Amino acid sequence: MTPYEAELVVDALHPEADGVLVLTLRRPLGGELPHWEPGAHIDVVLAPGLERQYSLCGDPADRGAWRVAVLREPAGRGGSEHVHRRMAVGDRVAVRGPRNHFALLPAPRYLFVAGGIGITPILPMLAAADTAGARWSLLYGGRTRASMAFTGELGAYGDRVRIAPQDETGPLDLDGVLGTREPGTLVYCCGPGPLLDAMEERCAGLPEGTLHVERFRPGAQERNGQAEFEVVLERSGRTLTVPAGVSVLDTVRAAGVEVLFSCTEGTCGTCETDVVDGTPDHRDSVLTDEERAAGGTMLICVSRSLGRCLVLDL
Repeated sequence: MTPYEAELVVDALHPEADGVLVLTLRRPLGGELPHWEPGAHIDVVLAPGLERQYSLCGDPADRGAWRVAVLREPAGRGGSEHVHRRMAVGDRVAVRGPRNHFALLPAPRYLFVAGGIGITPILPMLAAADTAGARWSLLYGGRTRASMAFTGELGAYGDRVRIAPQDETGPLDLDGVLGTREPGTLVYCCGPGPLLDAMEERCAGLPEGTLHVERFRPGAQERNGQAEFEVVLERSGRTLTVPAGVSVLDTVRAAGVEVLFSCTEGTCGTCETDVVDGTPDHRDSVLTDEERAAGGTMLICVSRSLGRCLVLDL
């Protein structure tokens, strides 16, 4: 399916917390935007060569607007600084998506854990779980209360939400919330890498499919070397050599093959490509363990091959 691509206008822009700016995007002449589900994100082209991914954190039922929140990261790669220092109401940005690699699966009970700006994909999940009649709770941590976005909106949920600023309560009590988890509870977590690593470590012994995470930065992945291999592009019949230290994405683009891509870090899912034959060496932070085991797709910006050849649907 061809992803939605359009130029949208910044209809509103306001600070939500210390260092967090919320943008509302609409079509310039009005009209509906594509439907999305909780956990989805969009690619936003902030300027030529400056493209970033942001989780949709508004109401999926509002087809007229998309809402995203951007954390200012002065030591980052420039995307958040552009939004915070240069973006204004009325600006137009190219947008692609939405995509969803963090979908909310049906369950009778949920435990949500968010750290900092990781609250953004979780926020619409809470509303969806509530509407479905599921039992749920949220543990939400941040550096300070003032730095934590959407605490006002979360107040409507009462004691199902625990706000835990580190300067007030110390580190998040992950063992405590996981220890009281009832059987059949799905766990959804988004936030900084150390939080996700800690959750994965603590949930390692739980039934497969219990923990679901989304990373804004690449996680640590096992590497099986950087050996040269071949890719066969099934649609054109071309065979290309992927040198050691060069990605599949860069190899196919250098050969003149047009491929959608964005983050080049294996976190956004834009370059996900179907695998016709061969065994990928998955190095992304997007696919689930089940998807990796199936081997039907791979993120060609970071993943490689476990064998001498891969056949791709390109």
